[in-house]
Amino acid sequence: MNKPPRSAAARVAAPQGGSASLGAARREAGTLAVWQKVFMAVVVLALLVVPWAPQVVYPVFVMKLLCMALFACAYSLLLGFGGMMSFGHAAFFGSAAYLTGLAAKTWGLPPELSLLVGTAFAAGLGAVFGALAIHRQGIYLAMITLALAQMVYFIFLQLPFTGAEDGMQQIPRGTLLGFIDLRSDFAMYHLVLFLTLAGLWLIHRVVRSPFGHVVVAIREHEPRARSLGYPVERYKLMLFVLSAALSGLAGSMKALVFQLAALSDVHWHLSGDVVLMALLGGMHTVFGPAIGAALVVGLQYYLDAFGGWVTLVTGVIFMVCVLSFRSGIAGAVAALRTRPRDGS
Repeated sequence: MNKPPRSAAARVAAPQGGSASLGAARREAGTLAVWQKVFMAVVVLALLVVPWAPQVVYPVFVMKLLCMALFACAYSLLLGFGGMMSFGHAAFFGSAAYLTGLAAKTWGLPPELSLLVGTAFAAGLGAVFGALAIHRQGIYLAMITLALAQMVYFIFLQLPFTGAEDGMQQIPRGTLLGFIDLRSDFAMYHLVLFLTLAGLWLIHRVVRSPFGHVVVAIREHEPRARSLGYPVERYKLMLFVLSAALSGLAGSMKALVFQLAALSDVHWHLSGDVVLMALLGGMHTVFGPAIGAALVVGLQYYLDAFGGWVTLVTGVIFMVCVLSFRSGIAGAVAALRTRPRDGS
């Protein structure tokens, strides 16, 4: 009886005992599937309830959390599954916010086209960053992205339409599809929720697709993947552009939610924050970075009265997480769920 063909990741890992590890990974995925689906269903239902209970949870805060969750998961797509460390992802997030504001405020475009303009610009910027950076690895790739992001920061600082330190203010939300008034937080919330869930679903599908398997294979052993005939640079560039586009979508939504695009959206501090979110949540999981984003944004929001102490508290939590569970919160939970099965 003929065996089905293996994925790219399995073929790359095969000489190092990959068959056994791949089988274990599949059994683990089957074990986790049920409780993951239940947990995600509960989270989605809770998010649907939020606009009906503004006295309990502030919808605008949840919209910011959703934007940052998509941003963190988009970044983790590059770092966790592609193995490429970027210190410049704020450039995609912030540039998309500015371009969305420009399209909505100056050009008078409707919100759907403004979001598309911001996302497309971020994707194009990601193609430029990727073309220059993917030929390097490790700290060299990270430093190239950081340098390019700083160039983008100073460009937006000097451009006349950005408002410099004051930022681009009073960005109109507009009317979606000609009849949905986004000036209502209720309508805006459902748009942000829909686009965030669509982006997360896309990330999930990419990771589980043959393209995602090849990307993981390249991360695990690039020379072997290259020897199998895979165009490594092309796959890396496509992943870089996809991550940048989704990051841009998150930034575009944030610009419409707060009707503001500021220099903080394109500052390197935000690039550091998204790395922290991915590491806290679990960068080798699809939705783990969203947990990290919820933790970081929640701390920044609820501990805002303590001023600079928020950074200290976040740093302490980060150290505890790294020392206690290096695979992140989601990775640690998955390990706990599968431990009894492994011992049986």
